[in-house]
Amino acid sequence: MSVLDTNTFFDQLRPQLIRIAYRMLGSVADAEDMVQEAFLRWLDVDRDAVREPEAYLRRVVTRLCLDQLKSARYRRETYIGPWLPEPVVEAAEKELDDFTLPLMMALERLSPLERAAFLLHDIFGLDFEEIAETIGRKPATCRQLASRARKNVRAARPRFPLLKERGLEIAYAFFAASRNGDMQQLRSLLAEDIVAYADGGGKIPATPYPIVGLDAVIQLHSELALVFTAMRSRLLQYGFINGLPGFVTVEQENVLQTTALQIGNDKVVAIYVMRNPDKLQHLHYLFNARSNEVLSEYGGVG
Repeated sequence: MSVLDTNTFFDQLRPQLIRIAYRMLGSVADAEDMVQEAFLRWLDVDRDAVREPEAYLRRVVTRLCLDQLKSARYRRETYIGPWLPEPVVEAAEKELDDFTLPLMMALERLSPLERAAFLLHDIFGLDFEEIAETIGRKPATCRQLASRARKNVRAARPRFPLLKERGLEIAYAFFAASRNGDMQQLRSLLAEDIVAYADGGGKIPATPYPIVGLDAVIQLHSELALVFTAMRSRLLQYGFINGLPGFVTVEQENVLQTTALQIGNDKVVAIYVMRNPDKLQHLHYLFNARSNEVLSEYGGVG
């Protein structure tokens, strides 16, 4: 295989490898680093000795991610406030991914090997023989790892698919009510047992712990309404954030922020707000040209 063919082959596989790495690590930047390291190893390997190049590269990326998780787990244990994965924002027109933000958070509770076995088998459809070769365990052990993981993340997988249009309607209504200070309308959108998470990473002001329960979340938004009155949010995009309906905004002091809403039984059951600038760097370029625009279809909410 020529150098040109080698690069073309890898580039065709790169999106799949990045999806594997991102779902293992919850970090766009780390995923890209792992895939780039895999590419460098691919250039050095004796490719004539590689019988299944695609399986080989999946193994390399997975093993790199497993090594990365050892240090990432320590960093997350010492993380300030709630930890959320880096947001991936998709336009409303794209197909929804059932690998949602709550599922990514559930994966955080798994061991690295459980996470790898679950992702490779349940999400990417690999057989246990290939998974065994990838993570260095017997097929029967890999089957057990995936089964344990499946039980632990079952509650995080949506039981009923959410219609995209309904999800966006709720996102529109949530944005309007929260920014206009209409607490009665906001209350009507939220579930009694709602939980609100905000990830500032200790670098941007954010609630240092999850806010649990309808009254507590309404109280929080009553206080935030004063902030929104003083400095109106600039809406950049409605869409889907890690598979959940939500929106991207610029807030006070030009803080880029994503808000994702988990919906259950037509109510918002969880709010996930990302404010950590380190986790939003990949979105800065995307939205920089539009940072002074208000794209809301609902006039006056800007």
